Amino acid sequence: MQVIDTLIPDVKLLRPERHADHRGFFSEVFSERRMQAAGIGVAMVQDNHSLSVARGTVRGLHFQIPPHAQAKLVRVVRGAILDVAVDLRSGSPSFGRHVTAVLDAEAGAQLFIPQGFAHGFCTLEPDTEIVYKVSAYYAPSHDRGVRWNDPALGIDWPGCADATLMSARDRQLPDFAELSTCFVAPPPGHAGAREGADRHAR
Repeated sequence: MQVIDTLIPDVKLLRPERHADHRGFFSEVFSERRMQAAGIGVAMVQDNHSLSVARGTVRGLHFQIPPHAQAKLVRVVRGAILDVAVDLRSGSPSFGRHVTAVLDAEAGAQLFIPQGFAHGFCTLEPDTEIVYKVSAYYAPSHDRGVRWNDPALGIDWPGCADATLMSARDRQLPDFAELSTCFVAPPPGHAGAREGADRHAR
């Protein structure tokens, strides 16, 4: 498995090896041992499966606050997405910045998003399915989000992004400046993020 740092190094692009022949291919898409060797020591507890029928569907930007914060490992099994992760960790050099990656079923690359990031995506093809692992169970009382097209975030969504193909809840998410600080960047040399006090981020 090839592990590549993105522009925010804590977010990783993973490229599992594929063994192909005339029948198709075989790929080991998750190995806790290999994740540990790559410095991603996160235990995953739940798999989620999402289908978006229309091209241009936007989901996000979502996150859970501590003590139920989630790291995610995102993979596309049909179609393609623009995947987005926004750094919410106060004190981080990349606080408020984001990274994007195109994930598709053909290449099979995955995006690892640690705790302290909001996550969302836009489908680039119809009938797109993603499966993603999370490190904490869904906790509705700790479920939060930030508006996908907040100008302060400066996310360059593809031209296909269609706000009419969003949930009513996602259209009403707050702007980044309205979020309270729930994540604090770890000291250099330490992995993960720790819970911060509930105070305004800006």
